Amino acid sequence: MADLLLQDSKVSISKVEFDGLEIDRDFYIFIETEVCSGLAIDVQEFFSSLALIVSALSVKNSDLLNKRDELQTQIDAWHTENIANFDASKYKDFLTNIGYVLPQPDDFSIEVDNVDDEITLIAGPQLVVPISNARFSLNAVNARWGSLFDSLYGTDVIPNKGSMATSFAHNLHRVKKTAELACDFLDEVVPIKGASYRQIIAVEKHPSQLIFILSNGQNAALVDEKKFIGFSSSGNILLLNNNLHMEIVLDQESSYHKSGIFDVLLESAISTIVDFEDSASTVSGEEKIDAYRIYLGLMKRDLSFSFVKNGEKLERDMNEDLSYTDVKGRSKNLSGCSLILVRHVGLHMFTDLVKAPNGDSIPEGILDVMVTTLAGLHDLTSKRNSKKGSLYVVKPKMHSPAEVAFTVKLFSLVEKALNLQENTIKIGIMDEERRATLNLKACVKEAKNRIIFINTGFLDRTGDEIHTSMLAGPMRRKNEIKEEVWLDAYERNNVSVGLQSGFFKRAQIGKGMWAQPDLMRDMLDTKMLHLEAGASCAWVPSPTAATLHATHYHRFSVHHCQQELQESLQVDQEDLLKLPLMKSTENLSKEAISDEIHNNAQGILGYVVRWVDQGVGCSKVQDINHVGLMEDRATLRISSQHMANWLHHGICCEEEVRSAFEEMAVLVDEQNKNDPNYQNMAPSFDGFAYQASLALVFEGKEQPNGYTEDVLIRFRRKVLGLD
Repeated sequence: MADLLLQDSKVSISKVEFDGLEIDRDFYIFIETEVCSGLAIDVQEFFSSLALIVSALSVKNSDLLNKRDELQTQIDAWHTENIANFDASKYKDFLTNIGYVLPQPDDFSIEVDNVDDEITLIAGPQLVVPISNARFSLNAVNARWGSLFDSLYGTDVIPNKGSMATSFAHNLHRVKKTAELACDFLDEVVPIKGASYRQIIAVEKHPSQLIFILSNGQNAALVDEKKFIGFSSSGNILLLNNNLHMEIVLDQESSYHKSGIFDVLLESAISTIVDFEDSASTVSGEEKIDAYRIYLGLMKRDLSFSFVKNGEKLERDMNEDLSYTDVKGRSKNLSGCSLILVRHVGLHMFTDLVKAPNGDSIPEGILDVMVTTLAGLHDLTSKRNSKKGSLYVVKPKMHSPAEVAFTVKLFSLVEKALNLQENTIKIGIMDEERRATLNLKACVKEAKNRIIFINTGFLDRTGDEIHTSMLAGPMRRKNEIKEEVWLDAYERNNVSVGLQSGFFKRAQIGKGMWAQPDLMRDMLDTKMLHLEAGASCAWVPSPTAATLHATHYHRFSVHHCQQELQESLQVDQEDLLKLPLMKSTENLSKEAISDEIHNNAQGILGYVVRWVDQGVGCSKVQDINHVGLMEDRATLRISSQHMANWLHHGICCEEEVRSAFEEMAVLVDEQNKNDPNYQNMAPSFDGFAYQASLALVFEGKEQPNGYTEDVLIRFRRKVLGLD
């Protein structure tokens, strides 16, 4: 303990008091011995700076949260008064008068510098991974490169039936089909003059040219020989298309294709967001410290994970960069890992790791930026992650330009505290709250010197749409809400504002997650729509999905599309304000009502039982039809708010809801029967997870903005014995 005794500080068994802050002892030790190790900033400087920032910004943080509540109260009152005679024009005027809708700023262009090519010039997939899981985090950042052969062979892109079934090992019919599909892909994106890759029997490699030997005895070359950029250190062919690399792996002896093409490695997850927010569950101090430790390992480049597979102990660590020789004989490197961004928690979250002088928990978002920036100093020295010397923070659930301005101020104070240049910390804005969408241009302007992306989070955005208009009337069924005018307008508005604000080749415009990790054929069939809409990145749920989605970016030039959209994409604000309300409840059958509440109940239970009982913040959860869906707090927000809305408006009653939950608890128990850590909810229906699920619905109308964290954390703390 002597090493912790500081001037003007006192140490207790579990807490360290310093500059008025009450700091968790284990957290203090972590900062001192792990994060500060090797840095010019010591633990005392860190916590002194934290104390000053907490003092400067905590009240403002609370004021911004109070403003949210104030506006919601006014909206609720207006809907109560106007529920029988809703007028869209009067509604917009009302929102403008209370400051919910703000004047649009004059045209401007963002002025952000020192941004890596992975954000500015390379359009491609983006992974989101819970920071609380080291193995998942490593898999994600190592997914910069992925095997096209593995991704085709191991998924439903090739139907798993008949001669193509995967029921037996190494199906040669399936291998052949995989090679054929890979050749077809190469034909599309790096074609050969007058021939197909299916016709190749050999490849002659020359320093500055490739010669393909065809089955008819003729030779052929690439249509565009500029796409050939060199050879990897192992002698494989390196190509470049749409700013994305690919490596054709040659192995004449092992290949199942006559050409000797053994595999095609694609640059896949160009960037990865490691997530402290919706996909993570870090309730206890220990869990939060462990999450910070994983992020520190990513920044120091020494994160590793040991596991046992088939009786063999294996160790996984971060990929090294790839070396290659270009056509002029020069040695060059390519990144072996995704560019790492970090998503912090929202303004509404607080942490017990550090308490203010008045005894209150401090805003968790302040701690997130302080700790991750301190950890990021290790990378700013080595520049292994950001070659341009920037730190990338994704900020979720901001509601207004004022909240963006607050975040920018916070970043500036942290930079000063840690001796960084202004605007080192860049910001990605999640456009996922209704008020932010309506004022997105003003939000972007507040961060114009730092902003590196805007991304639609249509799941949270739907949850906020339901909660904000909770008292306006009963909402349509969940699947029908997706068809509403406002949602299409929301997605188009995000692209429009980005392009109008100078995002072209300067910042990302992103789209949301593909939530069905087992349905890769469907993803290939539909996710091209994100590119055609003007998005330069889109979220995927797995490394395999990243590789398959990368084929879209090879086939389609997003930047060309953005140029075409730049002048033509306009969105009427009135469309953004169209509410997804039922036209009439008379045509809603009892069967339809029952189906909807059972579907919602099953989804809530399937996610909450893992969150509360096991601390799993994101996982593949079977839906009511046993289809695996990637669920996080955003999907939970939709389902719980939808049920709360129907309860409030009498579409269903409390008895029906409770009955549906009991029925679905039995189903969820059955779906999880093979999980050795799972605790059944039925037949007692008295476990903390089950209670939390009910609370999310019955308390849903009162939860600020419909967020789920308060309820989840309350019951998770009970499981952990913290209350």
